[in-house]
Amino acid sequence: MTIIHPSAAQIEEAAALLDAGELVAFPTETVYGLGGDAENADAIARIYAAKGRPANHPVIVHLAPEADPGYWVRALPVDAQKLIDAFWPGPLTLILKRADHIPAAVSGGQDSVGVRCPSHPVAQALLSAFHRRRLGTGKQGGVAGPSANRFGHVSPTTAQHVREEFGSAVHVVDGGAADVGIESTILDLSRGFPALLRPGHVSPQQIADVIGIAPRLPDGTDATAPRASGTLKAHYAPRTPLALLPFSSIEPLIAAFDRSSGKKVALVARASSAKDWADAAHVHFVAAPEDPQSYARDLYGLLRALDRANVERILIEKLPESVEWIAVNDRLGRAAAFEESE
Repeated sequence: MTIIHPSAAQIEEAAALLDAGELVAFPTETVYGLGGDAENADAIARIYAAKGRPANHPVIVHLAPEADPGYWVRALPVDAQKLIDAFWPGPLTLILKRADHIPAAVSGGQDSVGVRCPSHPVAQALLSAFHRRRLGTGKQGGVAGPSANRFGHVSPTTAQHVREEFGSAVHVVDGGAADVGIESTILDLSRGFPALLRPGHVSPQQIADVIGIAPRLPDGTDATAPRASGTLKAHYAPRTPLALLPFSSIEPLIAAFDRSSGKKVALVARASSAKDWADAAHVHFVAAPEDPQSYARDLYGLLRALDRANVERILIEKLPESVEWIAVNDRLGRAAAFEESE
């Protein structure tokens, strides 16, 4: 990852905009966030309006390393503190009971709130600058920051991706490309037991190693789970139709592809036999990364590039159904479900 370091003046400018209730897109190690003052209901409303996000879909509060997470919640359980000590700063969001003085708008009206401390140095600089502005006011200066893209579509991992979404309407702090590439792991601790709501870079096994119990995994049957960012069935989707299939089912589709439009079909696959299609005139072939971390880092940039490639359809080979691939499978499954829901 190549980090771009904005100047101190640029960081202070962005912090001043947040303090004034404006929106600022900023880099994290996962994806770029669309930030607003988490204690300003008007700023939160601007986030929802800019994204076209349903008002009942919560956003995550990003905290400076020196901030007190206990300010945002009714209580900080022992397991939460253990996970904070182990994974913060980093790509882990904790869902806890929201403190009464925190606006319900940040939680989509729920009594819980998602908090995390990102590890990206530019995010930390911005969050710390905003936090300092609130010293002595009785407030902490957290930044509500869902991904900086239109709701339901591909998350941004570079500043340019954000500009493609919002143009000059949003102030962007450029910190280079995101290193993790997919959104944070979301772990719910608001109901007395750990439950994984969204898989990410921090794995269920890593969580279990810290708190001594494996979190419940998402299986679609947890009816009491709080709503959380990025957990709708259809999400993270490119504008080009996308299908996620075993390679044995993809090959007949490629062979039968209607070429009358003059466009190509995109093929993203790890299978060695997929390379047989690399030279086909009607196929835009992308050799998918072999390991989960590289696949995650490249995923959103790849989907955005394929949207620009003027292809008729994106066909992606299904990945192994193992815990190592749970986060990438989650994002691809939701992207494919978006097309199915249209």
